[in-house]
Amino acid sequence: MFRERLAQDAALIQRSFDTVLGALEPLDITRAMAWTTEGGKRLRGFLVLESARLHDVDEARAIWPATAIEALHAYSLVHDDLPCMDDDDLRRGRPTAHVKWDEGTAVLAGDALHSLAFELCTRPETGSAETRATLVLTLAQAAGARGMVLGQALDIAAETAPKPLTLDQITQLQAGKTGALIEWSAAAGAVLAGADPAPLRQYARALGLAFQIADDILDVEGDAEKAGKRLQKDASAGKATFVSLLGLDAAKAQACDLVEQACDALAPYGARAETLKEAARFVIAREN
Repeated sequence: MFRERLAQDAALIQRSFDTVLGALEPLDITRAMAWTTEGGKRLRGFLVLESARLHDVDEARAIWPATAIEALHAYSLVHDDLPCMDDDDLRRGRPTAHVKWDEGTAVLAGDALHSLAFELCTRPETGSAETRATLVLTLAQAAGARGMVLGQALDIAAETAPKPLTLDQITQLQAGKTGALIEWSAAAGAVLAGADPAPLRQYARALGLAFQIADDILDVEGDAEKAGKRLQKDASAGKATFVSLLGLDAAKAQACDLVEQACDALAPYGARAETLKEAARFVIAREN
C-alpha cells in the first residue's frame, strides 16, 4: 500500500508542479526549476498528503502544502550541490542544475523555488487565513536559522572543526538539516485539520533521525548507480557520521529502534496510520 500511495502522490505533486511552473516564462531559470523538481522519492510531500488523509482533509487542500515542501526541498538540494557547498555534479542520476546550466542560473532557480514554497502555502484552497499563516510561519521556522539552514551551517562548520563532532552534536545537526522539514511535513495534515500535531511531530522526529542514519549507511555501503549520486563523500572528507561513531551494525540497530519509536507514536490513530508506519520502515530499507 505504501509504495503505491507514494507513487500516486508523487504523480499528483508532479501535475501540480506542471501547472504552476508551466505558467511561468520559458526561461533557463524556469527550466532549471522544473528540472530540479522532477523525480525523487517525494517522501515529504507524501507525508503532507498522508497526514491530511489521517485527518479527513481533502486532497485538493493538501496538495498545495505538499507541493510547497517539495519545492523547498528542491531548493535546498540545488544550493547544497553548488561548488561553494557540497560541490556535487550528480543528483537523482542526472546532472545538477549548475552543471546543466551554470552557477548563476542554479542559485536563482533555488531562490525562486524557495519563494514558490511560501506562495503555494498561501493558496486560498488550502484553508482559512489562520491555517495558511500557520503553515507559512512554521515552514519559515523549519527552513531557516532554527531548522534546516542551522543544520547546514553546523555541517559546514564541522568540516573545519579541530575535532570530529560527538554523537549528541551530530544528532542536533541532523535534527535541523534533515529532520525539520520532515517534521513540518508530517504535522501539516493536523495543521490543516486544526488538530493536535503532537503525535505526528513525535513520529517525524524519530523518522527524520532514522532517515539520516540510513543515509549515512548508504554512503558507506550503497550502490552509487541506484542512489543516483556520489557516495562515500563523508568518509573521504573525514566527517563524523552515525556510522563512524556507532559502527555499521550499531547504526543499523539504532535506525531500527527509531522506526519502532516512530510507529509507537502513531498509536492514537490506530489502523488508519498503517501507511505511515510502512513509510517509516521504508526509510531504512531504501536504496536511494
